[in-house]
Amino acid sequence: MTTLVFGHKSPDTDSTGSPLVWAWYLNEVKGIDAKPVLLGTPNTEAQFMVKRWGFEMPEIIEDVADGQACVVVDTNNPAELPANINGADVQAIIDHHKLVGGLETKGPIDITIRPLACTATIMIDLMGDDAAKMPDNIKAAALTCILSDTLEFRSPTTTDHDREVTEQLAADLGINISEYASEMFEAKSDVSAFSAAELCRLDSKVFEVDGTKFRVGVLETTAPKMILDRKDELMASFEDVAKEDALDQVLLFVVDILNEEATLFVPNDLVKTVAEKSFGATVTGDTVVLPGIMSRKKQIIPNLAV
Repeated sequence: MTTLVFGHKSPDTDSTGSPLVWAWYLNEVKGIDAKPVLLGTPNTEAQFMVKRWGFEMPEIIEDVADGQACVVVDTNNPAELPANINGADVQAIIDHHKLVGGLETKGPIDITIRPLACTATIMIDLMGDDAAKMPDNIKAAALTCILSDTLEFRSPTTTDHDREVTEQLAADLGINISEYASEMFEAKSDVSAFSAAELCRLDSKVFEVDGTKFRVGVLETTAPKMILDRKDELMASFEDVAKEDALDQVLLFVVDILNEEATLFVPNDLVKTVAEKSFGATVTGDTVVLPGIMSRKKQIIPNLAV
């Protein structure tokens, strides 16, 4: 049976690139028949990576069958995985997020969760000397994942080890990190083709805080005006998105990569309270700027309060 390798729903660059990296490793080094797949349409930066380095876009799957062999990467949260994930044969988890719990496996499995900025960094460590066998496009996928998750080392999740691995990959490929990151972020910033509802879900995760269920969306961009100019359209979509997804509220943060700040849309009193309690913000309108807020994993989710 082919082993499926996939990340979380609403796939970002790491959840698109890391399945490519690990499926290569399983196929070419371990001799295990493996296939990278996605749980949704990836964001524009991930699409840029796939095209730039000559990959075929992985197949998008809706669910997994009973007994399907799989490796889960870049998440361990059942809410971000196929509905039948507990019926599948999960053989390994490789992740850099907090342990959520709720996954049930058929037997003992390999679990690696490390406090690094990116799943791809962990994968290269796990490969050991075999990482030297990676072809250029796999190295480039890993490089893109790390630069994306660290926002070119601006994110507070960045570690010295993430930086070291990135610099080695860039040297191997003859890539200028700043120039390549600018290409990536330009691709990520072009969200003109997405509807308001799609933007709410594009790079988002569902979290429950004191009984309130939120979809927490983060749009990282070097051109925040493109998104902020659609403020009214976006906020008008929040109620429908929340209703369709059986949630209480959408929280949408526009992260300005260059200015290292986030803007949170504030459509109602609930979100105003969240902004004030979570970030100590003073809210006077329907948006609030949060200086220094760059990371959903490290700065947004851990601080959410209602």
